[in-house]
Amino acid sequence: MKVKVALTGASGNMGSEALRQLLELEDVEFVRILVLGTSAKDRAFGAAAKKNYGDRVQVVEGDLAVKADCRALVEGMDYVFHIGAIIPPLSDHKPKATDLANRVGTMNMVDSCMEQEKRPKFVYTSTVAVYGHRNYLHPWGRVGDPLLPSVYDVYAASKVKAERYVIESGLEWAVIRQTAMLHYNMMKANMSDGLMFHTCVNVPLEWVSSRDSGLLVKRIVERDLEGKADAFWRRCFNIGGGAENRVTGYDTYEILLNTFGIEMEKVMKPGWNSIRNFHGLWFADGPALNDLFDYQHDSFKGFCNEILKRFPIYKAAGIVPSGLISKFAFERLLGTDNSPLEWVKAGDEGRVRAFFGSRDNLECLPDSWEGFPVLAKGEIADGNVDYDAMRDIKNVKKMGYLLSHGYDESKPDSELDLADMRDAAAFRGGECLSESMTKGDLYTPLTWRCHDGHEFVARPYTVLKAGHWCPDCCQPEPWDFDRLSKFMPFFAQVWYDSHAREENTEYFTNGRKALYRRFK
Repeated sequence: MKVKVALTGASGNMGSEALRQLLELEDVEFVRILVLGTSAKDRAFGAAAKKNYGDRVQVVEGDLAVKADCRALVEGMDYVFHIGAIIPPLSDHKPKATDLANRVGTMNMVDSCMEQEKRPKFVYTSTVAVYGHRNYLHPWGRVGDPLLPSVYDVYAASKVKAERYVIESGLEWAVIRQTAMLHYNMMKANMSDGLMFHTCVNVPLEWVSSRDSGLLVKRIVERDLEGKADAFWRRCFNIGGGAENRVTGYDTYEILLNTFGIEMEKVMKPGWNSIRNFHGLWFADGPALNDLFDYQHDSFKGFCNEILKRFPIYKAAGIVPSGLISKFAFERLLGTDNSPLEWVKAGDEGRVRAFFGSRDNLECLPDSWEGFPVLAKGEIADGNVDYDAMRDIKNVKKMGYLLSHGYDESKPDSELDLADMRDAAAFRGGECLSESMTKGDLYTPLTWRCHDGHEFVARPYTVLKAGHWCPDCCQPEPWDFDRLSKFMPFFAQVWYDSHAREENTEYFTNGRKALYRRFK
């Protein structure tokens, strides 16, 4: 059977790989892509795709924020892969456009699919950023963990809201939360903005390559046509890269720069980076998606070597004095308006508080690597840890890294009942108001009430399995997690890994201006 596939974000790193690999399937009649009509780069990509693939690519020029364009894209399709989004650093500079493209655009895509006589299967690409910040106390996570997007991260906030809309829709859907992505232009992409200094030195990161992500999209269609993907639909998954790609922020810099002959500690200082409020974790449930689709093949180190082969000019960095590389490649970015140290200099107290805790914490930061605890070296502020044991998936349960989801997870889904719903709601500081449910039915909506008294309707899967809670007070902005954690053990178990219980701060924005207020 020949199938028709719609794809957003085709000009991006994951999207372009998805397009290329989908067209390797003989069963795909054509792929219809949406390119931003106001972007010369996107239009050029669409023209090149037509030239390369002929009638097997159809191009729709439009905008995710325009529903008619979304309808034109999905009409008559069998599969829709919604990958397109405004991502950092652009999202940091254009918050309104980000919400329009990511949240409203996803609603337009879902609604357009719902209006089709034959509804396509819908795969939504979300992000690891929905989980927010992690450190050595809980470096491992899984689907169903609390969704605590980092303060002022409008990209993550838009994705939380968008994926909830997908999960609560009447489509045959799947949500895949993408982790940090390796791609060939990652050096160039990260050398124009202070975004790179948002990455905490000790944050856990699990990378995956754009090529493997494209392979995943191909395999979803391939296996589904073979009747081997039933366990995929109406579920959320984390897209990880596997054991070889579990590193930290420090490892990321060191491995990448060492590939080009640069000693990381000679060109960067630990005080340049934020110390919290990023995102990243190792996926305890990462094997689940790979078991279905066998897409994890690239390693972090191997991909870095491929970047060097593709751009041999980077070899020249090995003969350039470290001081010059530091000054002209890295230090120049410290003065950009998206750099943490520039926030300090400019008196952006909201971001200083969110990313460092306080100005006092800044004063305590060592200026050299000698005095800075590096998790990748087995060092933490309290002493030493076994870093290799920590990132071995076999030790996750033994070392107590998994967060509680507030109900009896030893029960199979088919045995979950109203008592489990009530337990989960109580762990989130609220109640399940429904008086009955069919045992094991995770998709018929129930009625819930949060601690603040908001009543809402949501599927049990949305709450217990996907990590969502109240759509009024638990979806930023504002970022009110200090207050919510006082009443929600679900949030508190991880929020206080990197926040003091007495911080009592609510964060919000006015345009790009970062604001906050204290409460008692």
